[in-house]
Amino acid sequence: MILFRQALRFSSPRLQLACGRCRRYSAKTGAVERVISELRSVSGDEGVSVGLAVREQHGRDESVHRCQPPDVVVFPRSVDEVSALAKICHHHQLPIIPFGTGTGLEGGVGALQGGVCFSLRKMDQVLDLHQEDFDVTVEPGVTRKGLNSYLRDTGLWFPVDPGADASLCGMAATSASGTNAVRYGTMRENVLNLEVVLADGTVLHTAGRGRRPRKTSAGYNLTNLFVGSEGTLGIITKTTLRLYGIPESMVSAVCSFPSVQSAVDSTVQILQAGVPIARIEFLDDVMINACNRFNNLSYAVTPTLFLEFHGSSKSMEEQVSITEEITRDNGGSDFAWAEDEESRGRLWKARHDAWYAALALRPGCKAYSTDVCVPISRLPQIIVETKEDLISNNLTGPIAGHVGDGNFHCIMVLDPNDPDEVERVHSFTERLARRALAMDGTCTGEHGIGLGKRALLREEVGPLAIEVMKGLKATLDPKNLMNPGKVL
Repeated sequence: MILFRQALRFSSPRLQLACGRCRRYSAKTGAVERVISELRSVSGDEGVSVGLAVREQHGRDESVHRCQPPDVVVFPRSVDEVSALAKICHHHQLPIIPFGTGTGLEGGVGALQGGVCFSLRKMDQVLDLHQEDFDVTVEPGVTRKGLNSYLRDTGLWFPVDPGADASLCGMAATSASGTNAVRYGTMRENVLNLEVVLADGTVLHTAGRGRRPRKTSAGYNLTNLFVGSEGTLGIITKTTLRLYGIPESMVSAVCSFPSVQSAVDSTVQILQAGVPIARIEFLDDVMINACNRFNNLSYAVTPTLFLEFHGSSKSMEEQVSITEEITRDNGGSDFAWAEDEESRGRLWKARHDAWYAALALRPGCKAYSTDVCVPISRLPQIIVETKEDLISNNLTGPIAGHVGDGNFHCIMVLDPNDPDEVERVHSFTERLARRALAMDGTCTGEHGIGLGKRALLREEVGPLAIEVMKGLKATLDPKNLMNPGKVL
């Protein structure tokens, strides 16, 4: 894992610009200038940047991986421009790194071998809304909140919510999910079609141009091949998404429990009872304490569930009644209910501010969020073992999770200037991932592989699956130009 170690040196030739300490891509006089000139011939002077500040902005995400700036940033305005720019990069064998909003958590946008970053923010149109069919097509500059704002008067919404206001095509690229996944699924279940520009500039429609059926059994599932590929197979330039009707009613609740076991037992029993719950979020005692301090709240400092129900007013009464009975049978107490939007917003504020609350535990430090996912029945064991690991290694790592689907996060707060603590955090994250694998889980439920979990991916799926993945990569990107050094 590269996570907290010095980045590897790469021997590949690379285009380097605008900085005296950088190496040149080619010793041939004028090679750099010719590439820049070709890129500008497609996107214009304003669509190509070699400024250090712009390159550094596009060389990092929200992870702890150090900045790896590209050599050039381009800002295409259409799929035709993306295709033309990709052809130039392919001809000159320049790495291509897609960039959405930079909200990733595993170093997926770092330009490890230099090259050209494709910043897609100028492609920001909502296209082809079909209200009667509950689907919409968007460009990569459209964010989750932006789409829902656009849909506000239609009675529809897109519920996949990873927390950050990420770009929807970026969410497809990382197979994002979030708090609503227990009811509405992840990006993998909600993408109907993708338009993808391959490394050589070819434009592919994974389900056929313009097609948007709710289901298909036609051939290989190319759409899901690209969902979660993290920019290593192509640049997603359009995604067609499922939409949902906005529920008639929403009710939220907070409930405290005497133990992790009782909170997770309640979760399992609620799901077994067939309650169509939209969200079940877990915060451990450390996280609840941090949230209380950060937001001046007064929740009991014990394992806590945040719940939300969507449906008709009549069905809501039944859902709430069943859930109350189950949670009380498991020792749940201190119920707080909220129905109107303002009250629900206040109730959920603790969960939404968890990242900042964790950071506030140690002012001046940095935070790193790692996630794993296990079968729901194994959640109590892995959370208890993880908390024991944190305590025995003197680490600060509040826990928050989407317990409805077995996914949880440790928000590690650390001093990056303390080598001993950095190493302890590095070792802990590896133990956590391997603990999840030993329980038939995955090393990442929604963050992706990126840089830090490539070795763990091999352990998870095995060498044969890795070879199959490498074969697919070689077929679609034989020159290894698409976001090299990530995933595989």
